[in-house]
Amino acid sequence: MTSCEDGVLLFSLEDDKAMGASADLEIESDPNTYPILNEASNQQAYAYLNGMKDIILNSGEVKYKDEFVWQLHIIDDDAVLNAFCTPGGYIYVYTGLIKYLDNGSSLAGVMGHEMGHADGRHSSKQMQEQYGLAALLQIITGGDPGTLAQLAANLVNLSFSRKDETNADNRSVRYLCDTNFEADGAANFFQKIIDEGNPSPPQFLSTHPNPDNRVQNIEAEAASLSCGAEDPDPTINGINYAQFKALL
Repeated sequence: MTSCEDGVLLFSLEDDKAMGASADLEIESDPNTYPILNEASNQQAYAYLNGMKDIILNSGEVKYKDEFVWQLHIIDDDAVLNAFCTPGGYIYVYTGLIKYLDNGSSLAGVMGHEMGHADGRHSSKQMQEQYGLAALLQIITGGDPGTLAQLAANLVNLSFSRKDETNADNRSVRYLCDTNFEADGAANFFQKIIDEGNPSPPQFLSTHPNPDNRVQNIEAEAASLSCGAEDPDPTINGINYAQFKALL
């Protein structure tokens, strides 16, 4: 039994990792739904994205930096503006999101937000509420394939509370505050959605609070921490964001 910011979680960190590993296995076994780019064939693209992930992890602000796996996958689907992170730190980023964003700070902000959900154990809390302890432990420890598929789908499409979304936004700012990225990078995506008048924001960022409020909240958090205006597009492993996108 462990605690989180909203109370008591009956799952251990090992349970988080087991749940994430089960979902990861199910996702990798469904290439039609989740066409994951092979890392060996896309080494430079993965090196860039893993470099970004490592900068976040080495910020000193990620609570479970050493406990979770923080394993990254690129999903090759240009039609989907999405990213998500399961319990235990399995990170998935769609090429559609990568190509939509304009610079490295924007993607680092979104990645930090998704990692913040895992680091804050928000998914575990939601899954505990949705399934109940007994059912979820059965899934983690060897449920039937159909139930594992349902677990994976639910982890991908979880809707978080207002408090959890704001918490993940604020974590993203803290993760980036002392890096070369702009600490309020996540706000860039919301602002782009607003500027384009998109009536249907991507599901993973369309939950309340609305994009306008989230831009304000993220910028206010960065100001409250006295985060400086850093480089919107720092070079990672020798390439910039435009060069990274061209690899995909």
